[in-house]
Amino acid sequence: MERLQRIMIGHGLLVLVISMLAGFMLMFSLLGGFEFWPGKILPIPTYGTPDGWVRAHSGGAMNGILVVVVALALPKLALSASMQKLIAWGFIYVAWSFTVFYWLGNAAGNRALSLGDNPLGESDWIGVIGFLPGLPSVFLVVALLAICAKGVFSASRD
Repeated sequence: MERLQRIMIGHGLLVLVISMLAGFMLMFSLLGGFEFWPGKILPIPTYGTPDGWVRAHSGGAMNGILVVVVALALPKLALSASMQKLIAWGFIYVAWSFTVFYWLGNAAGNRALSLGDNPLGESDWIGVIGFLPGLPSVFLVVALLAICAKGVFSASRD
């Protein structure tokens, strides 16, 4: 279990690193670059919208924290070794697929919210790549959280 916890914490922290980079992208998109001296901005081109970078920054941070929290809670869950592995690798997959979704969705015409065109814009290959890995995660994360909740309540009865 300790090995799974370390792996989860490591991945959670890496997802947090990527979310902090999205924070830089947010700053660059708002300012048009990086202020290296008061009033002097070095232009740094970015893609997407500030709103998209807010989502990538805050959503990514929440996903990274979620993986770390579940890793720390793992010993409190009455789960078999195989279920612990499912929980660990499932949450890692969810966090990374949502990270890809946030970053590519900010570049996609349809925000990677569907395979086809939608009210936000036309479909493109970036949107498809952002959408497909995240689609199973939308359902997987709910199932994993329910398994964890059941595990903690089962442990509290013992």
